[in-house]
Amino acid sequence: MLPTELKPVPFVPEISLHLADQKATLFSGDFHSDQPPPFWAFAWAGGQSLARYLLDHPAEAAGRRVLDVATGSGVAAIAAARCGALSVAATDIDPASVEAAQRNAAANHVTLAADEPNPELVLAGDVFYSPSVTPQMVRTLRAARKAGASVLVGDPGRGYFPERLFELVTEYTVPVPAVLEETEKLVTGVWKMK
Repeated sequence: MLPTELKPVPFVPEISLHLADQKATLFSGDFHSDQPPPFWAFAWAGGQSLARYLLDHPAEAAGRRVLDVATGSGVAAIAAARCGALSVAATDIDPASVEAAQRNAAANHVTLAADEPNPELVLAGDVFYSPSVTPQMVRTLRAARKAGASVLVGDPGRGYFPERLFELVTEYTVPVPAVLEETEKLVTGVWKMK
């Protein structure tokens, strides 16, 4: 397992996460090709932008049932909980991500549920990163929207983001590890599904 250290998130210093060293990559440490890379050990730009937006606009989550899909480290879910959400669930296809989100939530003195079948707000950070994942994420987010949930996505210009389905709420310049993104900052949008 990739070693981590509890430290403040660069763009959301109100939240601390167990993060990998700044020089670590997705394939650092005891990586095995039969396991997903440790996406949970990094604060990705999309999740950071959602967390910042929620903390700056707590009414978006306050008193609502929230679901953070593809939670990664859980930064957006933790922000929603800190904003007074009624309940917050963090899900991910990687069980290690859900465990990391739970560990990070405990470090920030909030609780995350395992699932939220009827969310009023759905969060998704950095989910449009490949042509195989995008159609599945679009179906998931559209289903939530059709069921009446608001859907917020944090996206730093990933190549497969279906912009036509969203409207831009705000943009941030988010610090990121250069070893992951080949830059130190990404302009990242917070988008609302139409």
